[in-house]
Amino acid sequence: MQTIDEALSKLKKSDFRSRFHLKQKDIDYINEKGMNKIRSHAEDFVRTRLAPKYIPNDGKQTPMRGHPVFIAQHACACCCRGCLNKWYRVARDKQLNEVEQQKIVNLLMAWIEREYNDYNSNKE
Repeated sequence: MQTIDEALSKLKKSDFRSRFHLKQKDIDYINEKGMNKIRSHAEDFVRTRLAPKYIPNDGKQTPMRGHPVFIAQHACACCCRGCLNKWYRVARDKQLNEVEQQKIVNLLMAWIEREYNDYNSNKE
């Protein structure tokens, strides 16, 4: 099992995954809502969009913009069950348990926090 740091390092090497970054609008949203609320949104999105055994629109359920968590899901290959299977060998046809959901949320939040900190440190 890989660590969050190992996963993020591997994702950075992907031409597609490494193209995703938070934009000013996302930073403003995080500043307005706070990281705890963003985590709550991530937990909800993972629970409702990734965790079910059957997802009727799998592969199309995660928008490419509009929320920092959506951007993180694409950057971290946690946007659909197909990507979860390809990158992390998560079976496509099983309900994700609480531990699996929390691991995904932790990865997403680690990516968001790094992007947020990088964005703010580059502004100075």
